[in-house]
Amino acid sequence: MTGASGFVGRALCEDLEANAYGTVRVLRRGARRAGDVAVGEIDAATDWRAALAGCDAIVHLAARVHVMDEISDDPLALYRATNTVATLNLARQAAQAGVKRFVFVSSVKVNGEGRDAPYRETDPPAPEDDYAISKWEAEQGLQQIARETGLEVVVLRPPLVYGPGVKANFRHLLDTVARGWPLPLGAIRNRRSLLYLGNFVDAIRICLEHPAAAGQTFLLDDGRPVSTPELVRAIGRAMGRPARLLPVPVGVLAFAGALLGKRAAVARLTGSLHVDSAAIRARLGWTPPYTMEAGLAATVAAR
Repeated sequence: MTGASGFVGRALCEDLEANAYGTVRVLRRGARRAGDVAVGEIDAATDWRAALAGCDAIVHLAARVHVMDEISDDPLALYRATNTVATLNLARQAAQAGVKRFVFVSSVKVNGEGRDAPYRETDPPAPEDDYAISKWEAEQGLQQIARETGLEVVVLRPPLVYGPGVKANFRHLLDTVARGWPLPLGAIRNRRSLLYLGNFVDAIRICLEHPAAAGQTFLLDDGRPVSTPELVRAIGRAMGRPARLLPVPVGVLAFAGALLGKRAAVARLTGSLHVDSAAIRARLGWTPPYTMEAGLAATVAAR
């Protein structure tokens, strides 16, 4: 497993070890505990041979994620270096080492952003930002390696993942609701899919094992989309306190976001990003083991 020190990686390690899932070999830039394998920088030149010896499957979580204060003149090149080139280097060496399955965590942003209709795996990819482009290019390269070598590639495209230890915007939303501050989100009528960490870990574990997962791309979610106001109210219920929502028109929010340089943040709050996860349910028989309400309760309890 790569990316084991991250939000998803820590939870996945704990789950696999708790369920006696063989031997979990954690690949890190520098070893932190007994059994870890230090591989140094993850790039086009990384030598994975010692780490891959005897491995049956790989979960590749390590990635360059969104950088809020980007200063590079060519951010796409930086995303490609880690998310595309380094990923394909790992996959080629994995195939040479006899690894059977490669589970790649991509992003729903490969499908696109902002439309009202639900996204499906069969939709033409429409990545918009540098991060999503680098993930889509990695997916294409992995499929080519799979055709050439027989490596069983499974691609997962999650939406926003939340759970105990969540950071960034979701944590900020939790803190705002907890403080009882009013939020100008009551007039939003969007549909957004979310994925609880426990559901994501469960899906990854199934994709490591299920024969029918080989060669597939799957979209994931908790089972139903919610609007931003519905999410805020659900967080409030999990905290045992009412959510305070003001019905400010979406156009006013968009105008304010443009003035404050927060256009993208407002678009995420007001826009839709809804996925149809029927494919993984039908093909693998997977259903999320946790409801959104249970996931929010666990997230709130861990604050």
